[in-house]
Amino acid sequence: MYQLNNYVQGQWLPGDGEGTPQYHAITGELMGTASDKGLDFEAILQYGRKVGGSPLRKMTFQERGLMLKALALYLMDRKDKYYAISAWTGATRADSWVDIEGGIGNVFANASLRRRFPNEPYFVEGETIRLSKENNFTGHHILTPKKGVAVHINAFNFPIWGMLEKIAVNLMAGVPAVVKASEQTSYLTEAMVRDIIDSGILPEGALQLLVGQGRGILDSVGPQDVVTFTGSAETGRKLKAHPSIIDQSVPFNLEADSLNAAILGEDAVPGTPEFDLFIKECRREIITKAGQKCTAVRRIIVPESLLEAVQGALTKALSQTVVGDPSAEGVRMGALINRMQLDRVQQKLTEMMRSTPAVLGNLETLEVVGADKSKGAFLPPFLLLNERPLEVMTSHEQECFGPVSTLMPYRSLEEAIEIVHLGKGSLVSTICTYDRQIQREYVLEAAAWHGRILMLNRHSAKESTGHGSPLATLVHGGPGRAGGGEEMGGMRGVLHYMQRTAIQGHPTDITNVTHQFQVGAEQIETQVHPFKKYFEELQIGETLVTAKHTVAETDIHNFANVSGDHFYAHMDATSLEGTPFTGRVAHGYFILSKAAGLFVDAKKGPVLLNYGLDECRFIKPVYPGSTIGVKLTVKEKVAQEHDFSREGVAAIPRGIVKWVVDVYDETGETVALATILTMVRRKLEDVQ
Repeated sequence: MYQLNNYVQGQWLPGDGEGTPQYHAITGELMGTASDKGLDFEAILQYGRKVGGSPLRKMTFQERGLMLKALALYLMDRKDKYYAISAWTGATRADSWVDIEGGIGNVFANASLRRRFPNEPYFVEGETIRLSKENNFTGHHILTPKKGVAVHINAFNFPIWGMLEKIAVNLMAGVPAVVKASEQTSYLTEAMVRDIIDSGILPEGALQLLVGQGRGILDSVGPQDVVTFTGSAETGRKLKAHPSIIDQSVPFNLEADSLNAAILGEDAVPGTPEFDLFIKECRREIITKAGQKCTAVRRIIVPESLLEAVQGALTKALSQTVVGDPSAEGVRMGALINRMQLDRVQQKLTEMMRSTPAVLGNLETLEVVGADKSKGAFLPPFLLLNERPLEVMTSHEQECFGPVSTLMPYRSLEEAIEIVHLGKGSLVSTICTYDRQIQREYVLEAAAWHGRILMLNRHSAKESTGHGSPLATLVHGGPGRAGGGEEMGGMRGVLHYMQRTAIQGHPTDITNVTHQFQVGAEQIETQVHPFKKYFEELQIGETLVTAKHTVAETDIHNFANVSGDHFYAHMDATSLEGTPFTGRVAHGYFILSKAAGLFVDAKKGPVLLNYGLDECRFIKPVYPGSTIGVKLTVKEKVAQEHDFSREGVAAIPRGIVKWVVDVYDETGETVALATILTMVRRKLEDVQ
């Protein structure tokens, strides 16, 4: 029997006492115990804040992203080890893939977000807010890493994904984590954390692990910490009301198990691709991880006229599911994590069956392949039937956290939506239809009660990740019963672990703090054209003031012929009545093109290419006879990592430079304003 260890304050330590017993889901064998009793939680959190937080906060987003990428590659090389241990939880190979490679994939996804962040430890959000007439006083928003720790209290069902999908986000934000893994399956989490620590990829203190019950961990949280919880709504509500959470105003994100629904459109009759997809999706959601998913389909809502057909097709599909040891050939569903969990599910199931009888599922006749069902935590798929879903509330209030779902009919789409809402908030629902009107009406009317909606049909199914698959770049969470919080969500998920602060001052001062040029700030003019400078040599605020050009009617004619843009405002002076123009106006894109002609240095130099255009506004009409000039200013610089091309030849060391292009006329007023991006070579000797 093995006693698990906690990784805290830079060392592996066992907890006091016997701890929580951990059982093999298939054999029922006692494998070990997990305890974190006797540990100093206050010291653990303080260690994370001081030792782990400082180096993370100093790293730029680019460095954090590359750190996560290296970690994901490291873990992927060791995935087979985790698959072997994951089988102890009763998971099939497919189940484990979601947990292991899904979790590592989440780290990869968050690592790739570095390309959307600046090459700084902080993030400057939104646009400059002008606060004074002469633009000497402006405002902006800056987000900096919180100086606390992220405390993640995870559920038993995804020992790896549950940890990785959370820590990838807080590490990207520059905040360390303390993971409180479920004491029932922390043996799998511990195995991965040992590898993470051994890799040396993360700074010391960036990740700590508790394998026991963690009682008392919230007593020491403070206002700079962030707490997340995944699990039952009942437990989540108790933790959310913890005195420290309330007194210290600690952000608390609750992701609770919810009564998610799948709805079949009235058009999706037997014989259509949508009917078959619906049956396949519902079956998958019932048997994946033996139904132990917070996103699993618990309510299957179908047109009254199709109830019999769906029941027959789904019963047939589920009855073919082979239950047993995941290592045995042909097994498609394993076991619940242990017999204690089996007892809980059976208890709930008995309660639900009093008002919603089972049309499929019998524990007595269950056949198990490759294992002894009296020792393992096995349960067959159960399909219950609620013929009066607007009257019988059990289906909308009770959840069996296992392979159990309830079938129920509706008479109109409006009624289907009403039934869905009885769940009082869900992480996800699926609408399966090929009718765009049904699709649109459902989404717009049901969205307020959901964190995510999957629109499933013959087109999306080709590449759909499925009902139960949250994605790192989208928000995961939901209102009401689902917890009222949100996790992940791409950039917005990362920003959840940062403090948003409004900063006010002169544009020059805000430029100095943010390293992003603000319009109205002091500009730097040099004798050398900026296109002749390497990435490292360019300064924020460095400005080129160009020669000028007087726009002629021939410019407008020539640009129209080259571009094919013969819009009347440019070409027909007799059609301008009722428009804002007093005469033929130059094309906006001509102004931008001419601006490029004025600021570009033609000779070969460090500038490699035009990378794109972030934003562009044509502010004031330019008429023939107007004279325009350009101020080209370095707005921001983002270094790119030095990598290699597919052919194995070293790629060009480079960075992206964002420039403010301010085109002004003879009055000094801005006529066009744009942000362009160029790829600029870096000095070879400065690149590792």
